Amino acid sequence: MLIDLIAGARPNFMKIAPIIKAIKTRQDEGADISFRLVHTGQHYDKKMSEDFFSQLNIPDPDINLGIGSGSQAEQTAKIMIGYEQVVSELKPSICLVVGDVTSTMACAITAKKSGIKVVHVEGGIRSGDWRMLEEVNRVVTDSITDYFYTTSRHANENLKEQGVPEDRIVYVGNTMIDSLLGNLKRLSCPEVWDSAGLEPGKFILMTLHRPSNVDDGENLKRIIEEVCLSTGNNPVVFPVHPRTRKMLDLDNTGHNNLYTIEPLGYLEFIYLLKHCLAVVTDSGGITEEATVLGIPCMTLRDSTERPETIEEGTNELLGTDPRALKGAFDRLMGGDWKKGGIPYLWDGNTSERIVTHLLSISA
Repeated sequence: MLIDLIAGARPNFMKIAPIIKAIKTRQDEGADISFRLVHTGQHYDKKMSEDFFSQLNIPDPDINLGIGSGSQAEQTAKIMIGYEQVVSELKPSICLVVGDVTSTMACAITAKKSGIKVVHVEGGIRSGDWRMLEEVNRVVTDSITDYFYTTSRHANENLKEQGVPEDRIVYVGNTMIDSLLGNLKRLSCPEVWDSAGLEPGKFILMTLHRPSNVDDGENLKRIIEEVCLSTGNNPVVFPVHPRTRKMLDLDNTGHNNLYTIEPLGYLEFIYLLKHCLAVVTDSGGITEEATVLGIPCMTLRDSTERPETIEEGTNELLGTDPRALKGAFDRLMGGDWKKGGIPYLWDGNTSERIVTHLLSISA
């Protein structure tokens, strides 16, 4: 059985890496399973792509479509054309897509039209916010998926409400947590640790990249100001996403406790996340990692596709009004943040469960 594993952007790499490891383990045990790693090149910045491959021990892609930049429509078209050529030369048994980026949707459509089974890792998650491009990608992908590998009971219920039969929904857990737990002993201390004089539990980590937060330069400045002022003398470490950098004059932030740095590799970023006092973010994946690490998480969004990180974890949804940050920091500094727990099956063994099911449907 040949499986195409689709990776297009930074969030995909953490989800794909443990699946590759689990497939190789089964190969060593004599299972009839092989894979092609197809990198669409949707993220083409080195820090957003190549570094993750090396740090997560992901092999060089078997195929790199190298699509680069462009509008949503341009990227979608380039990916579909490129992947169609790939499957026309050698057709896999299964196309496995992960997450909710443009590559996820585009390759799923191409595979389905080519008569290839589609399996979706992280199927069924929904934010309900149609302003998010990711929500469109999720719904379109799930409308043509054959088997759904889900991370939560919420995802299961979303799919059932969509009319998906229960035998196509496989509750496996979270592959991002496989990567997290599997790499905790390999974390790497970044340069900013010494240059900013950081100490465990005495700094704030911040990441921002969503249009609602960063496309308005004045709003972005207000967010930064609220965080820097609300945290007192604690340093604020801000790895700046390429999208965010375009909107911000990093040389004139006016805050002595703000440390803006280049995007970090996975091992360096998780090192900071593990040791920070709290994280301010608009990333869905970071809310999951913070939950498992027990780190207070403030999410600057109006909705989330990962409600389990709020109901069970350490995450709180603050909305997109920067003024909400002060109250959240008052509670944090006053020791009034919830402890949280770890959602069911977020145990580091999700990828093994996925490969076991893949082998069962190929039989």
